[in-house]
Amino acid sequence: MAVIGLGLIGGSLAKACKSRGLVATVVGADARAGDLAQGLAAGVIDEAASIRDAVTGADLVVVAVPVKATRAVLEQVRPWLHADALLTDVGSTKVSFVQAVAAVFGQVGPKVIPGHPIAGSERSGIQAATGDLFDRHKVILTPQAHTDSDGLAKLTRLWEGCGATVLTMTAAYHDEVLAATSHLPHLIAFSLVDTLAGEDQNMDIFRYAAGGFRDFTRIAASDPVMWHDIFLSNRQAVLRVIDHFNADLQQLRTAIATEDGARLLKVFTRAKAAREHFSKMLSGQSYVTDMNQKQVTFHMQPGGRVSGDIRVPGDKSMSHRSIMLGALADGVTEVTGFLEGEDSLATIQAFRDMGVTIEGPDKGQVRIHGVGIDGLAAPRGPIYLGNSGTGMRLFAGLLAAQAFDSELTGDASLTSRPMNRVASPLRAMGAVIDTAEGGRPPLKISGGQKLTGIHYDMPVASAQVKSCLLLAGLYAEGMTSVTEPAPTRDHTERMLAGFGCHVHRDGATASVTGGSRLTATTIDVPADISSAAFFMVAATIAPDSELTLRHVGMNPTRVGIINILRLMGADIEVSNERDMGGEPVADLTVRSAQLKGIEIPEDQVPLAIDEFPVLFIAAACAEGETVLRGAEELRVKESDRIQVMADGLATLGVTTTVTPDGIVIPGGQTIGGGRVHSHSDHRIAMSFAVASLRATGHIEINDCANVATSFPDFVELAKRTGFQIREDVSGS
Repeated sequence: MAVIGLGLIGGSLAKACKSRGLVATVVGADARAGDLAQGLAAGVIDEAASIRDAVTGADLVVVAVPVKATRAVLEQVRPWLHADALLTDVGSTKVSFVQAVAAVFGQVGPKVIPGHPIAGSERSGIQAATGDLFDRHKVILTPQAHTDSDGLAKLTRLWEGCGATVLTMTAAYHDEVLAATSHLPHLIAFSLVDTLAGEDQNMDIFRYAAGGFRDFTRIAASDPVMWHDIFLSNRQAVLRVIDHFNADLQQLRTAIATEDGARLLKVFTRAKAAREHFSKMLSGQSYVTDMNQKQVTFHMQPGGRVSGDIRVPGDKSMSHRSIMLGALADGVTEVTGFLEGEDSLATIQAFRDMGVTIEGPDKGQVRIHGVGIDGLAAPRGPIYLGNSGTGMRLFAGLLAAQAFDSELTGDASLTSRPMNRVASPLRAMGAVIDTAEGGRPPLKISGGQKLTGIHYDMPVASAQVKSCLLLAGLYAEGMTSVTEPAPTRDHTERMLAGFGCHVHRDGATASVTGGSRLTATTIDVPADISSAAFFMVAATIAPDSELTLRHVGMNPTRVGIINILRLMGADIEVSNERDMGGEPVADLTVRSAQLKGIEIPEDQVPLAIDEFPVLFIAAACAEGETVLRGAEELRVKESDRIQVMADGLATLGVTTTVTPDGIVIPGGQTIGGGRVHSHSDHRIAMSFAVASLRATGHIEINDCANVATSFPDFVELAKRTGFQIREDVSGS
């Protein structure tokens, strides 16, 4: 590896690669002879050389000079660079590097891979170089469409070997993002220190400055020459973000001058939330938690009994809807029992991006300052919904009639899921929606469309599709009605009624009339029966078990899990039944029982659609055969839950027969040990954790990070109730 420029970044990369044995030989080149000598003496490099000698025969050439000096260095590199050598850089602007390469070489070849480590220090020079500078930091690579894939893989492994997490994006997008997340903060820090240094009370200002001021202005001690080059190289992107910042700063000044506390609270709460997700914005995502950047594995020891008295987290479906309807209501909505999982938090962030002030969540409490049915503002960019299919489908209906354009996107799992089931009927109402190939996200929704109410007969029972159309119906002219082929959860209808919007229900048909206003209310979100299901099955199949689950939502459209388990012979006692804001809740006590296989009634399938993965575990422990039919929707969830569960059971020694719309599971088989692939599906991961209670060997479940999407406290509650579970977290 040849490193041209032994400053902080170049020297640290050389030192990391040399100390960790990532390359055979590190050759350094630098116009400053003293830095070369110091690097050689300190063991940062193996050899010191001219650019000619360093580049000749090198497999990898790293340009680590100030960005304004890049072209001149490339001119010296070109005659000696081998055709098979990789060429990269570490500069803070990527378009300028690409342009310099094209100017010097005549093209940007497949072996050219621009790079930018998001790491640094206010110190500079070879004396500041450290081998751990990139640990737990991000490196952005900006490959071209024709970039050599093997070369990209090698460079990625090298940076990962230095302790970094590697992201990829286009060079132009990199410069736009970094203008906002790095260049503007540095510019503000330089300007603020310069301004305050010119104040009459400058000595006292700096003498009494608190830690926050020192932390922020620390970056004003960075290398002035380097930042001079960066700002001029990324001039257009920096100017755009400065103009945007100036406009927003002027709005805050006006709010303070006019004592507009509501605007200040809106900006501050939105900013506080955004700060928690700030590092993820570098990869073009407005909301992802740290756990999504990690590899999480569950290690399950076999056996155990389940006991205790617990309350599982709040219902995810109701948490989503409480935020949505609260945001559209007139007044302030108070929510308790809110599920603080990734999916629900993504919904909060989306509404903050559209101008809604939301306080919390704080221990399940959220306060939503509604903006009214017509009060949403255009988001500044795509609305990122993580792994939330519920969020995407409901937002599609809500945004179809807004005055502004919007785009809905999500993680790799969500962007592989079909969305035509909502896009097609919305188009029939007058919405203009573009999807990716196969009707998949992202969804690009054109604003300013006039919607007209329709009647829609759903071909497949789906509460998400029904809710999507009812939300769109709030904005449509006339009546919007939806008929479902089988009962689905009715949280949207119940909650709309709670907000003062009349929902007419006639058998299998629900309808709303456009033009209704919503009035803020108070919502107590019950414990999620889908989350309780894992513990219900656990207490049923584990010997000598008894477990009480408190405040569980008992909506008639959600109790399929209880009905099916009881048909199989489960011992489930329902007590303390009551009504909370239009939703029935109760306490459940579950005891060990010997289950028997059944043919699952098809009318119960929609009532337990999310709980079938763990029901498959119950079926494997039952006596006799369990048959499921009419559950084709399971194939288009976060994973193909029928096939993925069958594959995992096969790994553990349990044979099944998969059918197009279901599965046949012979009971009474021995559950062994093995390594199960969850396919990043939280319900798959938790279901096989339950299987360990009856297993004969250790079960390892991979890709469990998404458990946080619906059940952030699963591991803690599992340990408390008797599971022998260990969580292994790696990566960053």
